[in-house]
Amino acid sequence: MSFRINKYRTKKESSRMKHLESVEAFNDLKDNGKTIFMFSADWCGDCKFIEPIMPEIEAEHDDFTFSHVDRDQFIDLCGDLAIFGIPSFLAFEDGEEIGRFVSKDRKTKEEINDFINAL
Repeated sequence: MSFRINKYRTKKESSRMKHLESVEAFNDLKDNGKTIFMFSADWCGDCKFIEPIMPEIEAEHDDFTFSHVDRDQFIDLCGDLAIFGIPSFLAFEDGEEIGRFVSKDRKTKEEINDFINAL
């Protein structure tokens, strides 16, 4: 059991994904470069399911900046962006939305990679 915990911590520490801290930070990230926002919540089981694989996905798509958005902390932003199910992903490049993978369904690593590769 301790091996699993250590392995998980190692993956978690290698994640580059930052947690969104303000709407201003959201606007700055979406307007500058290529960013994928992952909308999630602590209570969401399907969100927890994909957390361990996110560092691998980030490493495979290092041309994007990844940012975690807590749905409960940014409920108004989610409403403005029509994010009504989590986990969901929204991609921007220099201020333009270039893709969305928005639903309440559980997502697999393959589905997330297919979404990003299609951008």
